[in-house]
Amino acid sequence: MGELSKLYPERLWVHFETLNSIPRPSKKEEKIIAEMVKFGQSLGLETIQDEVGNVIIKKPATPGMEDRKTVVLQGHLDMVPQANSDVNHDFEKDPIQSYVDGEWVTAKGTTLGADNGMAIAAAMAVLEAKDIVHGPIEALFTIDEEAGMTGANNLKPGILKGDILLNMDSEDEGELYVGCAGGIDANIKFTYKQVDVPAGMEAFTVKISGLKGGHSGIDIPLGRGNSNKIMFRFLRCGAKNHGVRLAEIQGGDLRNAIPREAVATIVVPKNNVDGLKKCLADYVKIVNSELSSAENEIKIVMSSSSMPAKLIDEETQNKLIKAVYGCPNGVIRMSNDMEGLVETSTNLAIVKSNNGVVDVKCLLRSSVDTAKEDLCNMIESVFELAGAKVEFGGAYPGWKPNMKSPILKTMQEVYNNKWGKIPKIMAIHAGLECGILGATYPNWDMISFGPTIRYPHSPDEKVHIESVGKFWEFLLETLKHIPKK
Repeated sequence: MGELSKLYPERLWVHFETLNSIPRPSKKEEKIIAEMVKFGQSLGLETIQDEVGNVIIKKPATPGMEDRKTVVLQGHLDMVPQANSDVNHDFEKDPIQSYVDGEWVTAKGTTLGADNGMAIAAAMAVLEAKDIVHGPIEALFTIDEEAGMTGANNLKPGILKGDILLNMDSEDEGELYVGCAGGIDANIKFTYKQVDVPAGMEAFTVKISGLKGGHSGIDIPLGRGNSNKIMFRFLRCGAKNHGVRLAEIQGGDLRNAIPREAVATIVVPKNNVDGLKKCLADYVKIVNSELSSAENEIKIVMSSSSMPAKLIDEETQNKLIKAVYGCPNGVIRMSNDMEGLVETSTNLAIVKSNNGVVDVKCLLRSSVDTAKEDLCNMIESVFELAGAKVEFGGAYPGWKPNMKSPILKTMQEVYNNKWGKIPKIMAIHAGLECGILGATYPNWDMISFGPTIRYPHSPDEKVHIESVGKFWEFLLETLKHIPKK
């Protein structure tokens, strides 16, 4: 064990450090699934792996607590695989290099995996403990939360007998979450002809980097730059005023992360090169000025490139540029019911060309179903006008707050008794699994909480050390005070 095992609570950090030695990117969770099954069996506890890979470990109540309601401790096994461009990291093979940085734990140039490794580590610590008071426990470890909610969507009814769900996937200690946004993916395709490069052209690579990125729900109100929007704003100017032709575009790689980088291969008439370079120099100043309060220095570099074999045909290029430039992005509406909460947003996550097809992907979120539908129609209208094919999929429901929730009342009292203040009641503009799980198990009384995590889904992800201790103590006190059946 490394330096993390010296932190409090030791048993939780030891498990977290172990988790970070096991590759677990979304869709590639085979190793962590096997490890969790092995862990449950090693404790002599009933351990189940369902058809899609969810793992369930059941632990009986401690003596005298058999009459308490059964608690489902829940978190997801996968993590978002994001690394800085100068970091060589294979998320399917390499361990996460986590370390202590002052009051925080972070990772060397990659996502940390605190989202949602903290929940997994906490549940493991409870399962193995012999000195914790609790009623019956069912630990539910779901797969593929970050890339499709596959585990939650395919959990079968009846396999769990619990009454209360404690989801540990929230990211602000001292807050209790009672609702979340629903979401849906927009999958957009442009088909294009591959045409020859005209004579008299010079080729360049345009690269945008230095953006912070982040979680496309939680961090969307921070107003951070979107590399795809920044790139296509430049391409629009370049195409309109300097004869730029587009050969290839690669922007973003995860639907639920604000895109941090984008790379385009372009050609431009030799006589227009100086004008385009001046345009870019002016544009770099504009972008950094506009986003100065939300970003550090944004880098937009245009460097000479080998001549591409083919270009995207001009008609499709123009439609693509105008559609991406005009596509809604960011916060669409704030909630009228809860101050500071985003109601509806969209993230223009991915724009990638390959072999005659440009794929554009957006993740739309809203706590209001009709608003989400309206946003779908808006995006569909923009891209269908440009001749693209638009499909929607991967929809998941929101979680409607229940302010009369018994477990909410219990946890408020527990927190107040221990720390002398009542935790904030919140809803989150992100896709917690509670909405999906609650549809399968409608009897569950649900709450979500967790330690303080900043910048999830980006290489700047970090978890606050002191908050992890409070989260752990809060969990133990809550288990101790679970109501009777």
